[in-house]
Amino acid sequence: MSSLIISILTMGAIAAFFAYGLSIAQKKFKVEEDPKIDEVEEVLPGANCGGCGFPGCRALAESIVAGESKPDSCPVGGSETANAIGKILGVEIEKSERKVAVLMCRGTEEAAKIKADYRGIETCYAATIVQKGNKSCSYGCLGYGDCVLVCNFDAIRIGDEGIPIVDREKCTGCGMCVKACPKHLFELHPISRKFFVFCKSIDNGKTSRANCKNACIGCKICIKGVNNEEIVVENNLSRINNIEILNNEEAMKWVGKCPTKAIDFLE
Repeated sequence: MSSLIISILTMGAIAAFFAYGLSIAQKKFKVEEDPKIDEVEEVLPGANCGGCGFPGCRALAESIVAGESKPDSCPVGGSETANAIGKILGVEIEKSERKVAVLMCRGTEEAAKIKADYRGIETCYAATIVQKGNKSCSYGCLGYGDCVLVCNFDAIRIGDEGIPIVDREKCTGCGMCVKACPKHLFELHPISRKFFVFCKSIDNGKTSRANCKNACIGCKICIKGVNNEEIVVENNLSRINNIEILNNEEAMKWVGKCPTKAIDFLE
């Protein structure tokens, strides 16, 4: 019995010794955190969506306070959050416009030609591995909704025509859909921008039109009323170099003549 008591007392003494040692070590090696980190984290939205490039809001707050990231690095919080962080850090925040995701494809079920019956795992990533998907256009949206799955804000859904629809009011511009799309069809643009080339195909015009009724065919009608290469056609695909040109009525007239409506207005 006495040996049991001695053992218990010995173990207790050893535990107390190590606890004391750990307490001393904690005080000695403790890293003091800037209290501003907690303040910045408090004003961040807490979405932990990863849109800023960090695994969570705490990591972003640490980076901002350390001066490694800008106060407006949170795409979800927008200008309101950036201004709040600016006040905490005592810095001036430049005004910036909110960005939203835009799908650069109109290859709907009606418009896009199907080349095969895909029966594999119903994700865009998996389907892309199998000969780039079941559509004849290898650049087009497959509509299996990888973008929907990664959106933490319920801002994307698959519409009745078989391609994603972005709710511009709900979209925070976090960029998760941009990363998830294996065809790289999502882009982030200022919410005020309305005109886009809704196509990514660089096939020749005949092939593009055969694969999708809504594809850009590189016909160059859009550039006839434009000067200074503000709209150009490269690799069989139109590109708007200067969105301001579309405020010009003459340019609008020519852009509106796009025979496939590949260049169109986003409502």
